[in-house]
Amino acid sequence: PSTIFARLITHTLDGFGKEDGAWTSGAESILLAGVDEIERARLNSKVGTKPNSSIFVQFMVNVDMDVTEASKVLEQFMNRFIAENGARLQNSKVDEFVLKLGIGSGLDRKTTLRVSASSMTGEYLKTTVYEEKQDQIGQPIEWSVPGTGEVKQLPSLDDMSRMQMRRLAARAAGSTYAAEFLGMMKQELLSKWDKYHASGGARKAPADIFKSVELVTTESGLVMSDRAPGQNDIGMVAWRCTMCTPEYPGGRDIIMIANDVTFKAGSFGVDEDEFFQKASEYAREHGFPRIHIACNSGARVGLAEELKPCIQAEWTDSEDPAKGFEYLYLTEEDYKSFPEGTVEAHEVAVNGEKRYALDAIIGEGLASTKGGIGVENLKGSGMIAGETARAYNEIFTLSYVTGRSVGIGAYLNRLGQRVIQMVNGPMILTGFGALNKLLGKTVYTSQDQLGGPQVMVPNGVTHQLVQSDAEGVSAILDWLAYVPKTACSSPPLLEPTDPVSRDVTFTPSKRPYDPRHMLAGTTSPEGNKLTGFFDEGTFQETLDGWGKSVVTGRAKLGGIPVGVIAVETRNVDRRIPADPANPASQEVIEPQAGQVWFPDSAFKTATAIKDFNRGENLPLMIFANWRGFSGGT
Repeated sequence: PSTIFARLITHTLDGFGKEDGAWTSGAESILLAGVDEIERARLNSKVGTKPNSSIFVQFMVNVDMDVTEASKVLEQFMNRFIAENGARLQNSKVDEFVLKLGIGSGLDRKTTLRVSASSMTGEYLKTTVYEEKQDQIGQPIEWSVPGTGEVKQLPSLDDMSRMQMRRLAARAAGSTYAAEFLGMMKQELLSKWDKYHASGGARKAPADIFKSVELVTTESGLVMSDRAPGQNDIGMVAWRCTMCTPEYPGGRDIIMIANDVTFKAGSFGVDEDEFFQKASEYAREHGFPRIHIACNSGARVGLAEELKPCIQAEWTDSEDPAKGFEYLYLTEEDYKSFPEGTVEAHEVAVNGEKRYALDAIIGEGLASTKGGIGVENLKGSGMIAGETARAYNEIFTLSYVTGRSVGIGAYLNRLGQRVIQMVNGPMILTGFGALNKLLGKTVYTSQDQLGGPQVMVPNGVTHQLVQSDAEGVSAILDWLAYVPKTACSSPPLLEPTDPVSRDVTFTPSKRPYDPRHMLAGTTSPEGNKLTGFFDEGTFQETLDGWGKSVVTGRAKLGGIPVGVIAVETRNVDRRIPADPANPASQEVIEPQAGQVWFPDSAFKTATAIKDFNRGENLPLMIFANWRGFSGGT
């Protein structure tokens, strides 16, 4: 695939390695300058938004520092930079940073450090630091690990090209390549630790805050494997991830299952269904949270391609095919050329010719039907739908919808209940093009009209809406901060940085007010800070676009996670979108009074209580201020 390269040279790097970290601002400015150039290049219509990008920075200065210590400093800097600028790097499609820095004194260079943050091997901007050996003319000839001297090889051009093509296919689907979510998790974890320390948290982050091991199927069942990303031969992958979070600095495990949209468009076949089933069962057996990264095309439905050229029709009227046919058939020669089990047929004799009239097409033994093309896949869809419903009742389940989620993919999202949706990730049962053909006219013009945020947020399917995959990963980690280590554990406790003995300075008024100010605090018109009921910065609202006369979410009180339900005292509007299939329909804005339970907000209340009690084990706090249920007929 085409790539934009930005190459930068600098002769300054003052104060490298000093504890005050002042040098990092200069280094960060250099890297951001490279990102700026890539963004400017994309403004050229001949370049556009499709190409990937790569940034190379050569520091011409030498730093007088131990090579092992320098490598640690550079690795930490690169990880922090990616964590802080992840969303922008994703938008700019930056797949690789390479920094080179000399180790030595003055003009005497002893060795060169090569620091790279690369997605070329399948992981998202994975940071590596190698000591680079050069020949007499300055060409690199060997790379080794600083301190140990272990010789390493850079990824081959073939491997990089293969992964780039997968990454390009995932981006074309509006998503991120599945394996890259692991690296994004690590970078977001770093960001969470930084925020925790900035708020005054005292817990220390371990050196290795994120590990993952892939789950693969063998004859003996599901096993853990350390194979390289991209080796899967089905459209589904899963990992057991160990994350060290501020709530669990010693580590917690989750099972992350992801559709690989680069394999047959992420569709569900028999192999994918069986693997999903086993991975979900594994999560239930251990009580681990189950995260589903959904980007798929639904159940795989296809045709026995080898049969198509051979099928013939016995027309009711050979002169007028519009009158239909009596049966479809294969000639004797064609019938015997296919393996047994391909079709079910009975013999028919016509003018001395032996034909085989088709009763059913099975497709057994054909290359085009390998992995299932129809009924088998639908049977598997039912199996994993049932598994997801069981998982919701037993463990914490959460779906993140990116790119698109179709058919059984959308059902899995709904059956898992908790959904984070990316703004460009519709959940649909079938595409708008197929519906238009069924209706015989152009009614729908996009998938968003069927399952985009404007549909799924107001109807309560989507709990949270995010703008990018980086924001989506951050939202997943934010939610997990309220979720216990296993389904049988208590919620995680974290020493509050907000004093437990503080006063709640926000006072509810007799006039209608925003209940979120009571929960989370606010700033008065005079600029004074008013503290809320819960620990500062911990209230996370969900389902905010549905049933607006009730506010639901999660928060922490003295470091203890709790489920929260509060009452909206102000009047709100319920939006009912127009139906594109009915030309006479119009969008309806339905006013709803505050402090009243309407059908949607009553259902929202029940949904929130059910979520708090399944896999989250949260204490429930209700700020009851209702006047009752709505009347009407």
